[in-house]
Amino acid sequence: MELPQGWVNCNLSDVNEIIAGQSPESKYYNENGDGLPFFQGKTDFGHLYPTNRIYCTVPKKLAESGDILLSVRAPVGPTNLSRKTVAIGRGIHAIRPLGDILTSYVLYYFKQIEPVFSGTGTGTTFSAVTVDDVKNLKFPLSPLAEQQRIVKKIDALFSKLDKGVEMLQIIHRQLQTYRQAVLKWAFEEHCTNAPTYQLKTLCTHIVDCLHSTPKWTESGKLCLRTTNFRKGYLDLAEKNYVSLETFNERIRRLKPEKDDVLYSREGAILGLACLIPDNVELCLGQRMMMMRTNDKMSPRFLMHYLNSPMIEIIVKKKTGGTASPHINIRDIKLFEIPTPTLDEQMQIIADIESRLSVCDKLEALVDENLAKANALRQSILKKAFAGQLVPQDPTDEPAEKLLEHIKAERQAATPTSKPARRKKNA
Repeated sequence: MELPQGWVNCNLSDVNEIIAGQSPESKYYNENGDGLPFFQGKTDFGHLYPTNRIYCTVPKKLAESGDILLSVRAPVGPTNLSRKTVAIGRGIHAIRPLGDILTSYVLYYFKQIEPVFSGTGTGTTFSAVTVDDVKNLKFPLSPLAEQQRIVKKIDALFSKLDKGVEMLQIIHRQLQTYRQAVLKWAFEEHCTNAPTYQLKTLCTHIVDCLHSTPKWTESGKLCLRTTNFRKGYLDLAEKNYVSLETFNERIRRLKPEKDDVLYSREGAILGLACLIPDNVELCLGQRMMMMRTNDKMSPRFLMHYLNSPMIEIIVKKKTGGTASPHINIRDIKLFEIPTPTLDEQMQIIADIESRLSVCDKLEALVDENLAKANALRQSILKKAFAGQLVPQDPTDEPAEKLLEHIKAERQAATPTSKPARRKKNA
């Protein structure tokens, strides 16, 4: 890509100091606030600044206030800013702009290339990058005055985008609340006098997934992640594959079939239930289980009940609100499920789905507009770093001069080596 006159395409390390994180021994970690805040990866990243959760008393590598924190292990690409001096582990690199280069300019650059790391830009997902990979990233350096104009313009455009996104997210939350209200109404209205049975008596099979991590491949047999789970359906837009050997190993307990009920039992999306669709051959990944109902229970009825507030209350009690929540299979097998007749179940399903169909359409529209907002954000960043977002000013000092200033400052800051001592004659 040809850059505008006055710009320079340099390596990131030419104009930034790159500090690779290094992890101390775990015995030096604590959650009591002793030592410096410690970040190992993006777990504690926020919208702009990370949250202090883990501390370290014997840090090995530090990031200073204002440094950019870059996640360099899965996921690669997310960034935050450090508010103060912090310790960084091997999952983080600190990026420190040199000279007068604007931190916001460098931060927006990383926002622009993040899709490349995540795979949404190239189709190749990076599980990790090395410090040399980061140092050798090509960095489009614009004149300092133009950096200021670019950052100001991006800030203004993103401010408008953020307001629209915030409104869409509010609508999304309201739809989720409505969805839960529909489920609560349906089961309270129609199941008050229905007999209840433990889940294990309503299924011919209840199986857990293998606890080993699948060995993922570029192609092969479809294998589910919990990120494919949605309330009420599987989203297979993002496909993950394993070899035939791994596939056969993972279906040995029970091969998934149409209308088997899937349930996520661990992690951030604990408690989501969905059905296996028709004409899809797949196996189970991690942190999920599968149920095959008997002739007393409709799988769609069970799926909706598992997604209802009734079960959510039980799950919250069992998990106790831990940081990494999970629910045991034995507890799931003991879930008390109201069991009307099959005809009544079919009527309840029809009542639920007639109401949720409107919700589904609105949610799809909200998701579509959120995706458009994200695409627009990336378009703005792409134009910014191609020199197409703001006009160039021929009176700006060219970036080449800025590069020379930084190089001179670095050389001046480098201590001169002492001449070797002459050996005395014997």
